[in-house]
Amino acid sequence: QVQLVESGGGLVQAGDSLRLSCAISGLTFNLFAMGWFRQAPGKEREIVAAISRSGAGTSYADSVKGRFTVSRDNSKRTVYLQMNSLEPDDTAVYTCAAKFHLPSAEPVTTPASYNYWGQGTQVTVSA
Repeated sequence: QVQLVESGGGLVQAGDSLRLSCAISGLTFNLFAMGWFRQAPGKEREIVAAISRSGAGTSYADSVKGRFTVSRDNSKRTVYLQMNSLEPDDTAVYTCAAKFHLPSAEPVTTPASYNYWGQGTQVTVSA
């Protein structure tokens, strides 16, 4: 059974930092590209960051470039999202997802391509 479990969300003030983690089980982690998505109330889900299965390739939404960093530890079967300089507009439910993708340095940025999804963790940034 495939499981993706996010953690690390919470309530912070603008300018603060958070690190989200997503622990994966039930699949061969190093064959999967990973993505972080978010959805705010009344808005569509959007991709925040993506990382290739090797970790060599990353991609970011323009709104988070320079503030967020995605990384992964294949030995721990975990992907991370370091979020710095948080803004109220970053408030959303953040969800990680996995996609079987053999190109080792190619991140996947298309939400519909992803095979497995976590339940999400709430991030709330107050002004």
